[in-house]
Amino acid sequence: MSIDRVSVVGCGLVGIGWAATFLARGLQVTCTDPAPGAEGRLREGVAADLCHLQIRSGLSAKAIDALRFEPDLAKAVRDADWVQENGPETVDAKRDLIAAISRGAPDNAVIASSSSSITVSAMQTEANRPERVALGHPFIPVPLMALVEVAGGDLTAPATLDRAMAFYRSLGKSPIRLKREVPGHVGNRLQAALMREAFHLLQEGVASVEDIDLAVTEGPGARWAVSGPFISHHLAGGAGGARRAFEHLGPALQAMWANLGTPSLTAELQQKALEGIAQSLAARGALEPAEERVLVLHAIREAKKIFRERRAEND
Repeated sequence: MSIDRVSVVGCGLVGIGWAATFLARGLQVTCTDPAPGAEGRLREGVAADLCHLQIRSGLSAKAIDALRFEPDLAKAVRDADWVQENGPETVDAKRDLIAAISRGAPDNAVIASSSSSITVSAMQTEANRPERVALGHPFIPVPLMALVEVAGGDLTAPATLDRAMAFYRSLGKSPIRLKREVPGHVGNRLQAALMREAFHLLQEGVASVEDIDLAVTEGPGARWAVSGPFISHHLAGGAGGARRAFEHLGPALQAMWANLGTPSLTAELQQKALEGIAQSLAARGALEPAEERVLVLHAIREAKKIFRERRAEND
């Protein structure tokens, strides 16, 4: 079943990013949000995101013409083939919102939640036809990041997940399908593990905020943009691959795991981080970090596109 009409429920940063992503693919998009001034912020944010997508893409500025805002939730979702929910990140709010969406949306519409940490099983219990509720968690900035995490709950039908994977791939995304639910899913748990050690190193006075950031962006972060932790481990073994890496680096890796910190996010540590971030931003000069991120992400996307095309030619 084709997906032509999409409803975006909740127009914060993630909802705006989804709206721009859907518009860039030529879909009809209806957005809804009860907050005062939501439509103005939506249109301003979508216009900015579409400008970012126009870089090297040839995307027409007229894509925004397919955007509609409807303040009434039931009216916003009543003709949708797909609903992308981006409401407040609490179990009660998600459960109530998805139940309301399910009462208004067509029976064949998939309801996908952008939740960054809550499981589908906790959100779908009050929904009409809960088998069509799934996770579709993106990463920010949504239009430029390819990862979407797809998962089902106890009541989700496998066909819903198949449809979600196919739909997100049609948007140019790289969806992953979780084999079982876990709070925080995959990407945020990996991110949390790295951030825990970053805060520990800061708390212990090992390095500054700026240098910890540089250790990631100029070190493993640059590698991980191309090959994740497992393939990077394989490459670390040289000609011997991952097996050689286990033999050579395994004991050191195990010793570091045992020595990783468990910091507490105290007011003192938060203040130390805030001061370090301010100093790092002041040293960066005129280029805004958000602008730099857009430019670098575009370059990475273009490079990956070239290598995907080369792999396809060799298949």
